[in-house]
Amino acid sequence: MVRRNDERRAALVDAAIEVLAREGARGLTFRAVDTEAAVPAGTASNYFANRDDLLTQAGARVYERLQPDEATIARQRAAGRDRETYVELMRELVGRVASFRTGYLALLELRLEATRRPALRTVLTERVRADVDANVAYHEASGLPGDAMAVKLLILALNWLIVEQLTLPDVFTEAERDRLVAAAVERIVAAE
Repeated sequence: MVRRNDERRAALVDAAIEVLAREGARGLTFRAVDTEAAVPAGTASNYFANRDDLLTQAGARVYERLQPDEATIARQRAAGRDRETYVELMRELVGRVASFRTGYLALLELRLEATRRPALRTVLTERVRADVDANVAYHEASGLPGDAMAVKLLILALNWLIVEQLTLPDVFTEAERDRLVAAAVERIVAAE
C-alpha cells in the first residue's frame, strides 16, 4: 500500500535528491533515502511503488523547486523589455539554478540514468520539452527581444555554464560567469 502523507512524501523525495547528488543513481536505494530523511527503515518503500517511481518523483520535485516564486515572476513582468533586462533575467536564472546545487546535480544523474531506463527517459523528455515550451511561451508573452530559437539557444548555452559552475567551479569566476551570461544574450538575441 502506498502512503499518502504529502509532507512526508516531499521530505522523502527531497532526501532522494540529496542522495542522487551525492552518490549518483546507483546509490539511490530506499534505505539510503530513509537514512537521509532520518526516518525509520522501510519508510520510503511505503511511499513509492518502486525505485523507478522514486527516480521519477525526484526529477519532478527538482523542477518544482526550481520554479521562481510569485514575487520573482511579478518583478520580472514589471521589468524593462530590452536586452539589458534580458541579461539580468538570465543572470538571475543562472544564479537560482546554480544555488540549488544538489537539485541540478540530481537532474544530471537522472539524465544519465534515463539513457538506461526508457520509462524514465520518456518522463524526463516530456518534462524537459514542457519546460522548454513554457519558457518559450513566457518569453513570447513577455515582450522581450528575441524569438523562440534564441530562447532555446540560451537554454542550451546556460545549462552548460551551470554544469561547469556546479561540477568544476574554479573554471570560471563569478564575474566571468556574469560576463558569459551577458555575452550569450547579446550574441544570441538579435537587437530589435
